[in-house]
Amino acid sequence: MSTPTHTHPRPVSGGDADTRLPWWALALPTLAFVLLLGLILDPSEAHAAGRPALAHLLEQARHLVGR
Repeated sequence: MSTPTHTHPRPVSGGDADTRLPWWALALPTLAFVLLLGLILDPSEAHAAGRPALAHLLEQARHLVGR
């Protein structure tokens, strides 16, 4: 015996889809784009200050992904 699924019909609109994205759906890709653009534009500046916080954070992220 299968369990009945409860689906709600979607309201029909005039072709407009009213979708709302969470704040991070735009913020995270924008932040990633800005960080990668900064590394591409001047990669030599990433190590010029010794070990800046951003370079250290990126290294830690790479280490975690490499596990």
